[in-house]
Amino acid sequence: MEIVEIKSEKLNDKYFKIKHTSGLTIYVSPKEGYKSAYAIFGTHFGSVNSHFITNGEEVIVPDGIAHYLEHKLFESEDGDAFTKYAKTGANANAYTSFNTTCYLFSCTDKFDESLRILLDFVRDPYFTKETVAKEQGIIGQEIKMYDDSPDWRVMMNLISSMFQNHPVRKDIAGTVETIAEITPELLYTCYNSYYNLNNMVLSVAGNVTPEQVIAIVDEILTKQDEPLDTQSIFPDEPYEVGQDYVEQKLSVAVPLFQLGFKEDAGDKRLSSKEIAETDILLSAFAGEASPLYKRLLDDELINQSFGYEYFEEMGYRAVIFAAETRFPERVAEIIKQAAEELHKNGVPKEEFERAKRAIYGKNIAALNSPENTATIMASFDFAGRELYEYMDAIANASLDDINERLKSQLDSNNTTLSVVK
Repeated sequence: MEIVEIKSEKLNDKYFKIKHTSGLTIYVSPKEGYKSAYAIFGTHFGSVNSHFITNGEEVIVPDGIAHYLEHKLFESEDGDAFTKYAKTGANANAYTSFNTTCYLFSCTDKFDESLRILLDFVRDPYFTKETVAKEQGIIGQEIKMYDDSPDWRVMMNLISSMFQNHPVRKDIAGTVETIAEITPELLYTCYNSYYNLNNMVLSVAGNVTPEQVIAIVDEILTKQDEPLDTQSIFPDEPYEVGQDYVEQKLSVAVPLFQLGFKEDAGDKRLSSKEIAETDILLSAFAGEASPLYKRLLDDELINQSFGYEYFEEMGYRAVIFAAETRFPERVAEIIKQAAEELHKNGVPKEEFERAKRAIYGKNIAALNSPENTATIMASFDFAGRELYEYMDAIANASLDDINERLKSQLDSNNTTLSVVK
């Protein structure tokens, strides 16, 4: 077992990275004086991983199976994990994203018992024909609920229109038809292919110590997993968007819009430095202190729901803007025009300095929360990045760096507008 203490003199902070003998990567961020603790146990397996090669065999599974598997893991022969958590007082949950599935809990007491429950149920799959069939109705209702959700539909309509081939364009939960194809055998195939400890991360922050976490992992994970022998397969994704406009009508008081600027996905993940530069760039362009945000707000074209995110992983990248607005087409045009002006003139020095301070401060504030710290450490590991490298990259970024990064972002000729009216 290898234990590395990772320090940041600038932040006066540290965390521990442990490569456990079982194959699991563990992160622990002890926070003195905190009463609570937060733990995430996740695997790099999400809705996009529906086509893969495992042990030399090519496998295609139904859409939505990663989310289905998340639901089923909470059940075991000796009861439901939530019932066990009720006895420790921990608040437990789980989520499936496009790229990961994570199981988590927060607590102020009985951390050891709660961590044992987490490690035990995630590592002990139990699927039968009867229990799998029972879940279809529950998840089917969840799918129908999301089909009627304006916030979800405006996002998925955007993604499915912007991307042409990549499976990110498909709903995380699948459809009622695809989940009907899921069997215990397919669930076990996915579990054995991706829930390998060499593909998983345990991230803990708060009122804990590395020794405390290691002792429990040693107790529960006594078997070493073989090296991962699974390779995800993704189709080539063209640079161009599939459609430039998509519209749906649902019950909303104010129309919703999302505008996506699609990018070249490249053949590798972005570095900590590239992500830091993108965060600064987008804050300078559309953050709450930016001229663009102020103009849209002053003209009453948006409200405080306006925001943006950088949507990226292997095989896809895009900048997405979202808001409630009665004038979605007009707002989209203003954002695109502002992007064109930014490419023409570059990021103003004063906006760069402001955005750099804002992003650095925002991340420092996030690290005061055990939940945020544990989540960030896990997500950075899955992306092949390191937390303090990212923070240093923000601090050391130059205006030239940001303008160089701009060259590959915010192409106003490669956008999709999604509207829910």
